Amino acid sequence: MPESAPGPAWRVSSETAPLREVLLCPPDHYRWIPTNSIVRRTLAEGRQAPATHHLQAQHAELVHAIRQGGAAWGIEVRLIAPEPHLPYMAYTRDSAVVTHEGPVLCQLERPQRRGEYAPLTDWHAAHGSAFWRKSSAGTLEGGDIHIIRPGLAAIGASGGRTDEAGAEQLAGWLREEGWEIRVEPFDEHFLHLDVLFCMAADGLAVACEDALDPAFLDWLRGKGIRWIDVPYRAAMNLGCNILALGNGRVVSARESTELNAALRAEGLEVLDPALSLFTAGGGGPHCLTCPLRRDD
Repeated sequence: MPESAPGPAWRVSSETAPLREVLLCPPDHYRWIPTNSIVRRTLAEGRQAPATHHLQAQHAELVHAIRQGGAAWGIEVRLIAPEPHLPYMAYTRDSAVVTHEGPVLCQLERPQRRGEYAPLTDWHAAHGSAFWRKSSAGTLEGGDIHIIRPGLAAIGASGGRTDEAGAEQLAGWLREEGWEIRVEPFDEHFLHLDVLFCMAADGLAVACEDALDPAFLDWLRGKGIRWIDVPYRAAMNLGCNILALGNGRVVSARESTELNAALRAEGLEVLDPALSLFTAGGGGPHCLTCPLRRDD
């Protein structure tokens, strides 16, 4: 028998290296569901549910921004087909995370999202992609996993979406590979760590000093990482939730005007699609994207 073709070389060893391939999910069935403090606030304000065509238009802006930002080196946007009964599939960050050794299948906490593993595993199988590891202890969600640079990562453990058992299982796998991992506790009110912290460029993050433990900030400082402070109110509007494209470019929601100005002042090129309908549901550019491959 002829040998089967090798699977895709999907590897990510840094949040800030040039992005080559990324997975998104069209929001054809997306709707606000009260699974986190952000969307509960949105619903309590009596906001009208967004129309599908408005969601699709904002999502198309995001896709365009990613392609535009990476046009110089070529970014491939891959899509997974949405399932009608899984409205939050649009937040592709959470179901799996790609590491330096390949994809890790996460274990989602909310009942409304647990079924996302099925279309995701089918999608990876259809593309010849094998999971390096599969989460089996506690809960683990991709929004809590931050691959800061090769050999260094932080994993949030709120006890809600990602608990200590899930975080420590992934941390153990990475430590066996020689990585330094910090498991960072925080209040589950903030949903995922990427509501409070994201990398913007090599050595530069965005972070909510109002909510993060000073010990975590000291740890970042000790690793040579500085940050742009994002106030609490802006963070709860998903201001910290950005996507680094690499090569000095970053995707940040248009509504984050003050942060975007600060990022530009750092010399970064900011691609700023309108994403208010998604941030109101609890996710921004980081949540809506799952990087599959970045440069080493």
